[in-house]
Amino acid sequence: MMNEPEKKTAVSGTRDSWHFSTFLPFTGPGLPPLRNRTLGRDTQCACPVSKAASGRAARSAPPPPGARARARGPAERALRAGARRARRALDPECPGRGLRSGHRGRGGERRAVQKAAAPKATRSAGETVKNRSKKSSKKTNTSSSSSNSSKLPPVCYEIITLKTKKKKKMAADIFPRKKPAPSSSTTAQQYHQQNLSNNNLIPAPNWQGLYPTIRERNAVMFNNDLMADVHFVVGPPGGTQRLPGHKYVLAVGSSVFHAMFYGELAEDKDEIRIPDVEPAAFLAMLKYIYCDEIDLAADTVLATLYAAKKYIVPHLARACVNFLETSLSAKNACVLLSQSCLFEEPDLTQRCWEVIDAQAELALKSEGFCDIDFQTLESILRRETLNAKEIVVFEAALNWAEVECQRQDLALSIENKRKVLGKALYLIRIPTMALDDFANGAAQSGVLTLNETNDIFLWYTAAKKPELQFVSKARKGLVPQRCHRFQSCAYRSNQWRYRGRCDSIQFAVDKRVFIAGFGLYGSSCGSAEYSAKIELKRQGVVLGQNLSKYFSDGSSNTFPVWFEYPVQIEPDTFYTASVILDGNELSYFGQEGMTEVQCGKVTVQFQCSSDSTNGTGVQGGQIPELIFYA
Repeated sequence: MMNEPEKKTAVSGTRDSWHFSTFLPFTGPGLPPLRNRTLGRDTQCACPVSKAASGRAARSAPPPPGARARARGPAERALRAGARRARRALDPECPGRGLRSGHRGRGGERRAVQKAAAPKATRSAGETVKNRSKKSSKKTNTSSSSSNSSKLPPVCYEIITLKTKKKKKMAADIFPRKKPAPSSSTTAQQYHQQNLSNNNLIPAPNWQGLYPTIRERNAVMFNNDLMADVHFVVGPPGGTQRLPGHKYVLAVGSSVFHAMFYGELAEDKDEIRIPDVEPAAFLAMLKYIYCDEIDLAADTVLATLYAAKKYIVPHLARACVNFLETSLSAKNACVLLSQSCLFEEPDLTQRCWEVIDAQAELALKSEGFCDIDFQTLESILRRETLNAKEIVVFEAALNWAEVECQRQDLALSIENKRKVLGKALYLIRIPTMALDDFANGAAQSGVLTLNETNDIFLWYTAAKKPELQFVSKARKGLVPQRCHRFQSCAYRSNQWRYRGRCDSIQFAVDKRVFIAGFGLYGSSCGSAEYSAKIELKRQGVVLGQNLSKYFSDGSSNTFPVWFEYPVQIEPDTFYTASVILDGNELSYFGQEGMTEVQCGKVTVQFQCSSDSTNGTGVQGGQIPELIFYA
């Protein structure tokens, strides 16, 4: 009886996975034809054997002894034909055939189902990793194996590759988001345009399939008459706009809409009039409710904030407040102060006061100051920390009175101006003005009565001052803070000299401040006068500059040079401070400079500037101080 040949197994592996390659022998009549088989089952192995090694083992396995003598019938012919096919598939040098590519696994290597028949082999059979070191010794036994090849039937080995750990698929891999076809994209753009202009286009069939998420499908309903069960007539008479809505969506986004449509006192109306909200602001609120998108603009943000407050949409209201805080400046600070008090936003109110106090003259001269209400006017005129000359406050009040007369349809006369000002006139601290400002300004304005003018003149000149209805105590204003960046100063016989060259330094702060000017060193050789051109820039854009003179007494103190108006500095942004001094005398200069200085609640960082051409840097030079309001 013919002995069963042993089942041989080789292990192969790659960097990313391990594979079992099992050699299954087939002998005797009825040998099944060779075919590729791949079993997609996971397995585990710890033997790091290369895939190439297992392939060489399969190709080099010789037939058992006696194979040629016994293989005489159809089985032999089928076996040899299969062997030739396998050899052509595996051997790249075989004419007309190359290596057939198989499955690609996680490591990117080829996993081909390999079939090898054992032809006239001269290499050792069953070579594995464990006996690769004995390769040379087995070659010596090749001749003996060949001599016994006529005793056993031929054997064919089929290599079955088993895959290992399968990569877990995420939800995004199982359900990938398909890119819409060009026609679908065009349809989506049409719907977007429809939402903006309310064209009410005929919906395409299965438009729901164009949008993969509920958020996108819900956004299609924004400003869309499709399935709308309510309409709003928004805006004042003569400027109304009819907008569609969907009660369920609106009720989900606003408690006011929920009470309006589904509450105990709900009214079943198909059309609702809203005359106190601007159409653009109402659309911005609807866009947030439908699309979860915030679209704010400078000219509609206040109206949008009003709509968000009215319909209790807190997240949109918070976004409006943040937008206003980032765009806050002296030009709009007074208007935003009035609105923040109306909307009860204390944080925004505090930020407005910071800007108005520090840049009071700019704020009072702005057009927005004339648009405030009477209560806001009184609060500004009463402000103790207002950093402005009193003549500027007086002129700003007269400008507001003129616009108020127009709002009340009153004739522009002195009497009507005083009438609309009312008791707010006495909040102006006229007795604290400079005498020239009073004589050339307030006294000749006509707003004051003759007795008031005489009493104020006596207040300036008489020893016994009369009683006045006006506040006679000067405002405290703001106390400037000074950030000194040097630990010491010095002078030398050849430094620090100025011949029209620029001294410059860059700085950044962690909180919003207002730069009022710079502190500069003076002469080290006695009294001297300097002409200083100071400048403040951000990314090359000049924010403030001034040309002035200052007198140095020969000490090592610093001497302030001011901008015409304080310059607002935003946090976490580097600004460039520059000065060009013109003077013949040598001056003191700073040394042992610091890159970071803590000044009160403000942290200031310094770095060198490329604009500096006179030697000033972080470690030493001019511009020892920044003067600011915080």
